[in-house]
Amino acid sequence: MAPAQKLRCTVDAVVAHGDRVYTVALRPERPAPRFRAGQFLHLALDRYDPTGFWPESRVFSIASAPTERDLLRITYSVQGAFTARMEAALVPRRDVWVKMPYGHFIIEPRGEVVLLAGGTGITAFTAFLEQFGGDDNDCRVCLAYGARHEGLLVHRELVERCAARTERLAALYFVEHGTDRGVIAGRIALDPIWIGLQQPEYASYFMAGPHVMLTSLEADLRRRGVPPAAIHIDAWE
Repeated sequence: MAPAQKLRCTVDAVVAHGDRVYTVALRPERPAPRFRAGQFLHLALDRYDPTGFWPESRVFSIASAPTERDLLRITYSVQGAFTARMEAALVPRRDVWVKMPYGHFIIEPRGEVVLLAGGTGITAFTAFLEQFGGDDNDCRVCLAYGARHEGLLVHRELVERCAARTERLAALYFVEHGTDRGVIAGRIALDPIWIGLQQPEYASYFMAGPHVMLTSLEADLRRRGVPPAAIHIDAWE
């Protein structure tokens, strides 16, 4: 794993998805260090002085593929004081600082793998999805992707593009408000996922999203007999 580096980045673009959810593209001053799908970065808004301490920062999953070392993407929801600052400060051509890569939320594609993504938690999986299906192993992946409403399934287009590339990826969409065709009404639930798996109790489960979602789904998996070692949680928040 590459050692962490500190980089100045320039905001290249900001996409507002509604409900104070944003995707930000950052262009680093030099190619970012090599990273693996599922890792995260620290983002600082204040200028970093190499002779001093690292400024206040927050961590965000790297949503872009590991091959895109000249452009880093993150998606975030405004949830507190720091992300409110981001909402106000992140505009094109603004400089920020990142240090990366960090984390061990690495998906090993073997057997049956279930990805449970709530809201912006999908960014823990987008890099993996973009590179999935280009090898000869027989891993099968089921993604359950949930949001408050369909408009906040902000990476659905990417998911469907990846699913169209390989039959080994299936996706289910859950929305809390709305019953449009192609989505399941309500929060992410295991029953619709469970029936589509060959051996659900032997699958590997990876979860990223709001704390209440993680807690509820982990408890349900354990009730169903899934061993703790098969449950992986991206819980850096």
